[in-house]
Amino acid sequence: MPNPSWSRTAALTTATLLSVSLAACSSDSDDDVDLPSQKLSWKDCPAPAESQGGGDAPSPLPGGATWQCATMKAPLDWNDPKGDTIDLALIRARASGPEDRRTGSLIFNFGGPGGSGVTSLPAFGSDYAKLRTRYDLVSFDPRGVGRSAGVTCEDDKQLDEYFQQDSTPDDTAERKKLVDNIKTFNDACEKNSDKVLPHVRTTDAARDMDLMRQVLGDKKLHYFGISYGTELGGVYAHLFPKKVGRAVFDGVVDPTQTSEEGALGQAKGFQLALDNYAKDCTSQDEGCPVGDTPQDVKTKISKLLGELEENPIPGIFPRDLTQTAATNGIAQSLYSKDFWEYLTEGLEQAYDGDGKMLMALSDSMNGRNEDGKYSNMQAANVAINCADDKSRATTKDVEAKLPSFRKASPMFGDYLAWGMLNCSGWAVEGAADHPDVSAPGSAPILVVGNTGDPATPYEGAKKMAGALGKDVGVELTYDGEGHGAYDSGNKCVHSAVNTYLLDGKPPNEGTVCK
Repeated sequence: MPNPSWSRTAALTTATLLSVSLAACSSDSDDDVDLPSQKLSWKDCPAPAESQGGGDAPSPLPGGATWQCATMKAPLDWNDPKGDTIDLALIRARASGPEDRRTGSLIFNFGGPGGSGVTSLPAFGSDYAKLRTRYDLVSFDPRGVGRSAGVTCEDDKQLDEYFQQDSTPDDTAERKKLVDNIKTFNDACEKNSDKVLPHVRTTDAARDMDLMRQVLGDKKLHYFGISYGTELGGVYAHLFPKKVGRAVFDGVVDPTQTSEEGALGQAKGFQLALDNYAKDCTSQDEGCPVGDTPQDVKTKISKLLGELEENPIPGIFPRDLTQTAATNGIAQSLYSKDFWEYLTEGLEQAYDGDGKMLMALSDSMNGRNEDGKYSNMQAANVAINCADDKSRATTKDVEAKLPSFRKASPMFGDYLAWGMLNCSGWAVEGAADHPDVSAPGSAPILVVGNTGDPATPYEGAKKMAGALGKDVGVELTYDGEGHGAYDSGNKCVHSAVNTYLLDGKPPNEGTVCK
């Protein structure tokens, strides 16, 4: 069962096919780390490893600029900075403008946690062409992800079974089976990755980013964080407020929430996105092929999911489309309005007994490619979340919360509620109930919220801006759909973000883009 912290990185896979909590730390870390100096050796990028999602080496950018990759050494344990090291995979595209106009490096994190920045940045690279006039575009696989000491749990065959299981148990026997399956998965993570599991907290990744800033030769960290990347950026700002340069948070995680509150917020967010999809589909002049009214659309989807629990339909051979896979695929398609057409097509097919499209959407959420190989996206997601999150829910906890989750979302409530079991019996103690992102003394951080965001509901942007502190968080609202705002293509959002990153001028507090 995938962790409910769905991300923009998962949405990236769909395009190619067709929170967490932290320990509070003092903000006295602004001195550069005293570690042996290192110089990065940049070379042409190889094809992504299976752990990064596989595929071909990144194609050149428009104009012919090539992507370069390098490896940075970082301490395995930041409490023992001169002990064992791990390799962190980096990627960059050099600034396209003249050197005397170059601001520095702009580091991206695309979310998850668990997404490979080395594969994500080239996929979105052309979207940031204007930013590249002044910045080297840089991203990385955070520790535990992809080629950066990637966490390994179960093999491909085991993962096929794991992601097909009944994730919304209805009786004692089904609950026991779910708990047993989670234990087997978590035990496999410990067996295969015990050395790295204690060291994949977001605080560790934030310290890696500050080392990266130093190795790249930048006095300040210029940063673009999306989804979970906003939480990573907030933790960085808390630890290193005087090192923050120009930073943008898009698709913002609410840092004040516990993991339970975050899951409940996602239930509301995905339900809102489904409601909006149903309204949009039935408003089309040519009619909606999956329902006559918004309620009819949702009723038919609910009926389909109920039938799939007892009678799965053929999916991508040799697997069948189960209720869990269908729910996962529907959620994946709600990440962007651009994917709604795939949801309509997938539902049409499923009503006719063909589950291929919804299964393809589900596979992309889980990091499975067309060859049946899985990236380590979901393994890393669980490992990072469980290392960050202090809570350890039990079946009794979930059962007590089911009514509130079902009220928040008749469609996704059960799924997200039972997902809170994922850290049960995890080998590493969780750090805290929620992250500390307070960053007094930091430069302004532009916080962009999307009113129709399913994965990181809009309210989180205001909470993040407030938690960063007075004169730090500057809130910008996008009145739209999908996860995040910059990649929507909205000209107003682009103008505000680009003006801040390129010229250092944030928009007026409370600006709304439509």
